[in-house]
Amino acid sequence: MLSRLTRLPRPAALALCALPAVGLFVTVAFAPLPFVIAQPGLTADVLGSRDGKPVITVTGAPTRATKGELRMTTIQATGPSTMVTLPELLDHWFDTTRAVMPREAVYPSGGSDKEIEEHNLEEMAASQSDAAQAALGYLHKDPKDVKVDLNLADVGGPSAGLLFSLGIVDKLDGDGSGGELTGGRSIAGTGTINADGEVGAVGGVALKTQAARRDGARVFLVPKAECSDALSELPEGLQLVPVTSLTDAVDALRALNRGEKVPSC
Repeated sequence: MLSRLTRLPRPAALALCALPAVGLFVTVAFAPLPFVIAQPGLTADVLGSRDGKPVITVTGAPTRATKGELRMTTIQATGPSTMVTLPELLDHWFDTTRAVMPREAVYPSGGSDKEIEEHNLEEMAASQSDAAQAALGYLHKDPKDVKVDLNLADVGGPSAGLLFSLGIVDKLDGDGSGGELTGGRSIAGTGTINADGEVGAVGGVALKTQAARRDGARVFLVPKAECSDALSELPEGLQLVPVTSLTDAVDALRALNRGEKVPSC
């Protein structure tokens, strides 16, 4: 092969040598890659209604009418079986309204689209149960006497746990002294929660802050460990409040209502 190339004009020889590299580039460029493209998703006020039914329904204890909003936030991502190619990734890489994320960061369970959807809905159901336990525990109410029904199970994933707990606290106790836990504001946030009220990290925080500001929120509760991610693309006019527990979040909202200084990222 080498002896044949030496007989070719130099431009033709170089072109022939480049063919394998071009072929490899084309293969890589259009091969599916293990990434997803995400963007800000929907937000939902857990103090409001969905499909004509309150998101939070409490029985066994008196509830109070609420003002203001507590908005859970989401991201919208390409599906786990969607093929994302290099040109698509490069197209979205520098777009601040999009994020390129490893597939396992968004879909850690693996499996088919249907299996992942079922897994996410199971996580959401478990998250709602933990959120109710955390809120009732915080308020020192017996879960045998007070029942909480959460009507948002069709939004997959566990990252609304903190907001569900805050919604239950607001419905039952407000700010603890007769006022609104939200202070009448539009509060948004994200974070998992366990039955003990501990707040855990989630993914896509920078996109969720954009969704929150888009839908009118002025304050965003963020897991403390994800402050840097939240600051990376923070929309103008949105105040970040880091929290590590339900108690942190309630204390911060009460402090805001009193005009006091609250933690910041």
